[in-house]
Amino acid sequence: MGGPRALLATLWALGAAGASALRIGAFNIQSFGDSKVSDPACGSVIAKILAGYDIALVQEVRDPDLSAVSALMQQINSVSKHKYGFVSSEPLGRDQYKEMYLFVYRKDAVAVMDTYHYSDPEDVFSREPFVVKFWAPRSAAGELVLVPLHAAPHDAVAEVDALYDVYLDVIDKWATDDILFLGDFNADCSYVRPQDWASIRLRSSEVFRWLIPDSADTTVGNSDCAYDRIVACGARLRRSLKPHSAAVHDFREEFGLDQAQALVISDHFPVEVTLKST
Repeated sequence: MGGPRALLATLWALGAAGASALRIGAFNIQSFGDSKVSDPACGSVIAKILAGYDIALVQEVRDPDLSAVSALMQQINSVSKHKYGFVSSEPLGRDQYKEMYLFVYRKDAVAVMDTYHYSDPEDVFSREPFVVKFWAPRSAAGELVLVPLHAAPHDAVAEVDALYDVYLDVIDKWATDDILFLGDFNADCSYVRPQDWASIRLRSSEVFRWLIPDSADTTVGNSDCAYDRIVACGARLRRSLKPHSAAVHDFREEFGLDQAQALVISDHFPVEVTLKST
């Protein structure tokens, strides 16, 4: 990141740039890699979707050499009047199949303050969270932490519950509880059933506010499941949430796509929330 002085200069410039709301999204782009980003009909839509966010979490990134990410960033920066950067995890997974968490962010709205891979001492997560602390001085949140999760479907109950341990770890490491948990939790239908919620600490504790309801449909295909979620905690962060801004982003309708065209992009819609300006 260029060292402490460069970071401080960036933070000062962001703080001097004026107030604005902060739009945050999470998008599971099914099997994102070189073939998807190089398809003009697909890559251009993905770039336009991500350019609509100040911070966007991308999941199912299968791009260890970052060639697809580099091409994606060129596309985003070509369609946006703002400049975007990214920070990504290492490839994560227990076997040969690996995925990366990717955060794309608007450089004149936020700065990355710190990152770490959750150590996952009990090996609960198939893809342990890559935790990122952002500074967003133009939003009411200020400093906030984003914790991503793409849960393994058949382990979704255990993985979503274990986000509570990540919550405690972030507090211990960074002394803040202003946290957004976001991503494809597979938190509905056959993977997380109504009777499972009582055993999920992230759901049973009043500390956490679930922003995407169980009634939502975050899938592009014929299923009707609220797999993708955003969960907020921390007094300052919860106060900064723009009322009624949490939503499923139907890019199929936005770009006039039929279902087959939309499924080429992904089998998930993004989920999003907006934080108020200062």
